[in-house]
Amino acid sequence: MTSSAEEHAPFAMDAPKHARVAGVTPKDAASLILIDRSDAAPRVLMGRRGSGHVFMPDVYVFPGGKRDPRDHALPFGADLDPLVFEKLAVGASARMTSVRARALALAALRELHEETGLGGGTADLSRLRYVARAITPPGNVRRYDTRFFLTFTDETLFDMTRLGDSSELQDVRWLDIAELSGLKLPRITQAVLEDVKNLMVSDPSLPFGSPVSFYFMRHGRFVRSRL
Repeated sequence: MTSSAEEHAPFAMDAPKHARVAGVTPKDAASLILIDRSDAAPRVLMGRRGSGHVFMPDVYVFPGGKRDPRDHALPFGADLDPLVFEKLAVGASARMTSVRARALALAALRELHEETGLGGGTADLSRLRYVARAITPPGNVRRYDTRFFLTFTDETLFDMTRLGDSSELQDVRWLDIAELSGLKLPRITQAVLEDVKNLMVSDPSLPFGSPVSFYFMRHGRFVRSRL
């Protein structure tokens, strides 16, 4: 269930930029926020979506995308933390089985690999935090129910020499999490980054089970709730 403390958040998500499309059901999607905390100023991995994309072209985003039906069958080693399973189940629009929850995490890691070259092989889900959820507002040509996962580079075995651009993301690079004002970012990305920065101020380790911000539209207004 969501917290009773809900905030109207008109800043949180982009208004529809396409002609209204009736009956578009949000599809499961997942993003991975990868943070390098080896220096005093944490850096986050982002890339720019190409101008040819129908959904959110020419903006900088975290690696991520739609959950594939085959994601549930991808190999993994260590499983999600129980607190992450618990948070993913709160407020889910459909029954959040362990298989579906795991598939979302595996989708985030698969997208990271496809879009940046990092990862691949047998996934370790045990270090993934769940930090935010956002549903694309009605009226967009595509709608997603996106779960944002997060991990730190020092908790992974990623080969950083494989980092590079792809057909999905261009100009893939590490960016100072506190100095992103010059980039074109979707407002939901800005909002999630603010959530992450605030969580890291409270506890730099970002404990599993930390509050999860949930962004959605209700009665024509954007709302930020807590899971």
